[in-house]
Amino acid sequence: MKFTFRFSNLIGTVYNKGNLLFTDGDVLISPVGNRINLYDLRKNKSETLPIESRYNFTTLALSPNGMLLVAVNEPGQALLISIPHRTVIHRFHFKRPIADVKFSPDGKFLAVTKENNLFIYRAPSCNTKQYNSFALEKVFHYSYDRTLCIDWTSDSRVVAVGGADMATKIYAIVPFENFFAYTLGSHTDALVGVFFEENSLNMFTVSKNGQVSVWECNIGLDGLIPQKEKEKVDENSDEEDDILPEEKAVIEKKTENKLFYKRIGRHFLKDSLSKEGYVVLTSATFHRKSRILVTGFSNGTFLLHQMPNCDQIHSLTLSNQKIASVSFNKTGDWIALGSEGIGQLVVWEWQSESFVMKQQGHFNNMNCLAYSPDGLYIASGGEDGKVKIWDTFTGFCFVTFTEHASAIKDVQFCQNGKAVVSASTDGTVRAFDLIRYRNFKTYTTPEPTKFSCLAVDRSSDIICAGSEESFEIYVWYLKTAHLLTVLSGHEAPISQISFSPVDLCIASSSWDKTARLWNIGGSKSIRETISLPSDGLTITYRPDGAELAIASLNGEILFFHPSTLTQTGSIEGRNDLHVGRRETDLVTAKKMMKAQAFTTLCYSPDGECILAGGRSKYICIYSILAKVLVKKFEITCNLSFDAVNDFINRRRMTHFGNKALIEERMDEEALTIPVPGSKKIDKSSRTFRPEASVSCIRFSPTGRDWAATTTEGLMVHSLDNKLLFDPFDIDMSITSISVKETLRKGDFSKAILMAIRLNLPEITQEVVESIKIEHIETLAAYLPELYAEKLFSFIVDQLETTPHLEFYTTWIKCLLSSHTKVFKNHFRANMGSLLSMQKCLSQRLEEVGKMCENTKFMLQYVLSLKKLNKPKTDSTMDDTEMELMLNGFGQDVEMDSESEEELSEDMIDEDTS
Repeated sequence: MKFTFRFSNLIGTVYNKGNLLFTDGDVLISPVGNRINLYDLRKNKSETLPIESRYNFTTLALSPNGMLLVAVNEPGQALLISIPHRTVIHRFHFKRPIADVKFSPDGKFLAVTKENNLFIYRAPSCNTKQYNSFALEKVFHYSYDRTLCIDWTSDSRVVAVGGADMATKIYAIVPFENFFAYTLGSHTDALVGVFFEENSLNMFTVSKNGQVSVWECNIGLDGLIPQKEKEKVDENSDEEDDILPEEKAVIEKKTENKLFYKRIGRHFLKDSLSKEGYVVLTSATFHRKSRILVTGFSNGTFLLHQMPNCDQIHSLTLSNQKIASVSFNKTGDWIALGSEGIGQLVVWEWQSESFVMKQQGHFNNMNCLAYSPDGLYIASGGEDGKVKIWDTFTGFCFVTFTEHASAIKDVQFCQNGKAVVSASTDGTVRAFDLIRYRNFKTYTTPEPTKFSCLAVDRSSDIICAGSEESFEIYVWYLKTAHLLTVLSGHEAPISQISFSPVDLCIASSSWDKTARLWNIGGSKSIRETISLPSDGLTITYRPDGAELAIASLNGEILFFHPSTLTQTGSIEGRNDLHVGRRETDLVTAKKMMKAQAFTTLCYSPDGECILAGGRSKYICIYSILAKVLVKKFEITCNLSFDAVNDFINRRRMTHFGNKALIEERMDEEALTIPVPGSKKIDKSSRTFRPEASVSCIRFSPTGRDWAATTTEGLMVHSLDNKLLFDPFDIDMSITSISVKETLRKGDFSKAILMAIRLNLPEITQEVVESIKIEHIETLAAYLPELYAEKLFSFIVDQLETTPHLEFYTTWIKCLLSSHTKVFKNHFRANMGSLLSMQKCLSQRLEEVGKMCENTKFMLQYVLSLKKLNKPKTDSTMDDTEMELMLNGFGQDVEMDSESEEELSEDMIDEDTS
């Protein structure tokens, strides 16, 4: 098994806090904790940058050319990120929290608000050619309180900054004869936004209490007179300092053209929200070309106004939580809105009044997840009582089920992938239809009880759920929701149950220090008991059903044979968890490690390794054969979470305890006070530091990905083939140069064998794509069996992103037809590649189907023009046949997908039998 897993995407959380940004195209940049997500709204795909900060990001700034991104975290450390290369170029620490950062329109300067000052830095670029990427240019010290927001004029010569002192300061970056600094007042609360008009010094200021002031300047940008350098005067000169008439005229002109502002309008936006009660304006943005002002409020409402008359265009309420950030795209058609309280991200097209994107993560912690059998979807359940279905390819949630009234404890997919089942502490088990998106069955018990775990058998006929109150296991028939039996015997809450992949045998673990096996396939339920050294926390079967893994409270992972119930091995994993020290802990992390244990386990699809996680920032992968730790994955290094550091800084310790426990309330808004001992609190609240932990881990059926529900969200790790050099049957004569030389000579059969043995993806791709499509069938039949399997795995990896779809599908068809017996005999070993093929082909089929649906009517229009403009001539395809093909495309797609599913099921049934 390969272990080069790398973090690939964060799909369970879409927004945390900070400002949103649009690139020049249709990509939205959103800060998600200490990571940054990119959402391509045209391609409908999300991506997480492979960059991680030590603290949560609070503000972002994008250069005008879209190449550089400045991201600042909570303590004030700035990361200079290259968007094309997805790497950090430079790190710079401002040593204070930063409220706003903004590039000048020409890209030469970077304005930063720090405390009551405004700092102007020389912006980093390819043309600066200096070692320090942040060279300080100017500092303005004229504010009396914290500076909060910034805006530049169109020519980048003047900057405005609004602060908590209710005043707006306007500064000149370059010296002018008739202007240096100016102050605007008239507000009675802290400023939220200051905005210049297009190619003008006129501006609008917006304050926290909903007041908008319109300011008009007496001169334009072309009226600013650049200051000339003064000539040095010789002190020993005896000439008189007479003022010439020309100089006198210039001085009078400067006096006449001196800059000043006049307030021509004052508007109160909260008047339209008077029925909502007390609301606060929390965010604002302005689009210069369309002159539209968007403001977000604490009650989840946002307003659109046409400036400068402040005529209301539109209003909409998204939720009951405050809108923390709003942003326009380049054209002004789309508005991005982020709600910090519920983690919601919305892109609204205000002209058509429709949603371009609407995504929301779980309101609280995520408890469980499950992969669909084909690996296309992930189901997640959280403390908010919602079940969400995520697309692994796009990273978006496309359906949310809200029928549960309490926390979700477990979710499972049915084997056909058309339904998902969830268990909740509200006393119900619900089955949801993924075709019609509805709750089609609800399973209850005679006496109300809270469910803690769930299992579905392989045939998707029987559902089992374990109780944490009555200590019983309830068994239902899925189609009729009829309660078949109740399994009793445990004396403590049931922590996990698992169905055997080969028969109707249920394994359950409990806090009563036992694990029990129940055979419900016969007339009587047969029960067998396994004694454990400590409380059982989780239990799972190996994919082939020949082994059972149990995690206990003493930190061990125990392995048993299901038939004989004999222990086959154990792993002492307590020291591998490496728990950190919380701020409230009175003992060291080393002492706390003795009380740690794994709470979730998952076998790899080949059954050679097992993933384990728990109340720690690490996920461990063990080799079952050697019983040793193979690799540890760190899920986060975010110091905004608790229990990440191993030690508490001694300089922070006082006679009364840790200084970090003293809360500094800088904002005047009401803060949520955590209840003592409570853990299930809104993790976006600044008054609560959630603890880094892992609640559930699952391997993808393809074996190329695994996902974990963590404190940060749903994190997906994928194999990185670029980091792996795994040659096969190689000798000294096989190099990249020799492979290319063989390819140049035209010996394709030898070149492809050498490329497979060298196992470098770029070399193999070059050789494969050099082969003509009419030669593929012959070469595929010529390949030895082992080489055919390895080439098939490589082609499946390329299938997801390659533009040569027909070429690679021809390779797949020829390999499967020429080596059918090989893939059937080694189906278990090739199951990951076959499922990956099915997943990629389904995704690409959907893409091609949408493309054909969009062009179908255009082709029909072209055919109609042909009939009108030209006489009918002989052709290879008749017009009637073309129309039939266009009308029948959707049916062909459905037939192909159904036949593909039947083929996959037949192969699985043959392997099982």
